[in-house]
Amino acid sequence: MNPTSRPAAVPVPVPVDAVPPRRPSRPRIHRAWIVAAVTFVTIIGGAAFNSLPGLLIDPLHTEFGWSRGEIGLAVSIDMALYGLTAPFAAALMDRFGIRRVVVVALTAVAAGALASVWMTASWQLMLYWGLLVGLGTGSMALAFSATVTNRWFVARRGLVTGILTAAGASGQLVFLPLCAWIVDEHGWRPASVTVALAALVVVPFVWLLMRDHPADVGLAPYGGTYVEKPAPAVGAATRTVRVLLDAARTGPFWLLAGSFAICGASTNGLIRTHFVPSAHDHGMAITAAASLLAVIGVFDIIGTIFSGWLTDRFDARRLLAVYYALRGVSLLFLPMLMAPAVHPPMIFFIVFYGLDWVATVPPTMALCREHYGEDSAIVFGWVLASHQVGAALVAFLGGVARDVSGSYDVVWYASGALCATAALMALVIRGQPTDRPGAPKAPA
Repeated sequence: MNPTSRPAAVPVPVPVDAVPPRRPSRPRIHRAWIVAAVTFVTIIGGAAFNSLPGLLIDPLHTEFGWSRGEIGLAVSIDMALYGLTAPFAAALMDRFGIRRVVVVALTAVAAGALASVWMTASWQLMLYWGLLVGLGTGSMALAFSATVTNRWFVARRGLVTGILTAAGASGQLVFLPLCAWIVDEHGWRPASVTVALAALVVVPFVWLLMRDHPADVGLAPYGGTYVEKPAPAVGAATRTVRVLLDAARTGPFWLLAGSFAICGASTNGLIRTHFVPSAHDHGMAITAAASLLAVIGVFDIIGTIFSGWLTDRFDARRLLAVYYALRGVSLLFLPMLMAPAVHPPMIFFIVFYGLDWVATVPPTMALCREHYGEDSAIVFGWVLASHQVGAALVAFLGGVARDVSGSYDVVWYASGALCATAALMALVIRGQPTDRPGAPKAPA
């Protein structure tokens, strides 16, 4: 060994505790938020059609000579099918999966809107607008957002529910002014094509990014623990019908369904369908009237959230009575507010009506929970169906009244009287001593 050479260095073991920890990687966005975002966009795309019927009543009447009653009948078929499909939508998603049902629903909406470009007879309007679009939009009703929220989220469910509920109003805010401008500048056919494209554009996002269950991608729900994906449900549709038959033997169900039918008649059937053509009768531009209708969607969100806060603190029956009474009074004043230009009293009506638009939903849901316990979600689905049937009737009868009388005034007055009836119906619903799951049903 060379005396001048240095001995080889011997590696000294380093204690494990002395090794600096690795910097944690930035957490990725949970897949649940991507699914929620796709759901939000899907609801907006589906809501595009709901912005269209009120804008097309006058153009279709002018071009084809169809009566407003015929056009209103097509809209009423759409609304009725929307309501009657909604209770079964969750069962369809449990059986065939969210992604397949939503893709088929969007395709049906697009097909109905696109096919209407070539229609020449009123029965085609009822087939395309009524049947195809009604079944499509009904399959993407409240059950869609509720199913996504329940499967993909444990934490933040309230936040996600609020966001997805706001999607419908957001779609109205986006598409109403846009479609009104297209109708005014280019005619009704480009507007119908726009609605079809809005539905079709969403389809690839749903197919590529939507998943039926967190277990499909090996994840736990957001804020929860991993659970296996359940087998496709069978018998859900049978249970939906059975719950309806049981609830139909009780008095509160008919009072809730009847008052909510009047709610639909005085909102979707009346204002959403006939406000724009009625304002146009008084010389207001279609774009201005549609913009007012879009503003209702903004205050709709505020009113619904505030109504939920009130429902936690006050008797739901009294809240419903106040909501319907105030709505009825406002409708009695509406004929006096119609004018070629937008004045402050009309703006006040729009803000007030927007706050009251679906403020009835939280107390109605609370009363369903109070009387029907664990079946309350399905019962509310059927009550929602009555909402759409009421809307369908007024969408049709409002057009007939305009054809016969030459004015919408009688429609506003009649709807105001109906709202007074709904207020009385809400007050006579008997209270239930408990709202625990499985609470006994109220007797008929």
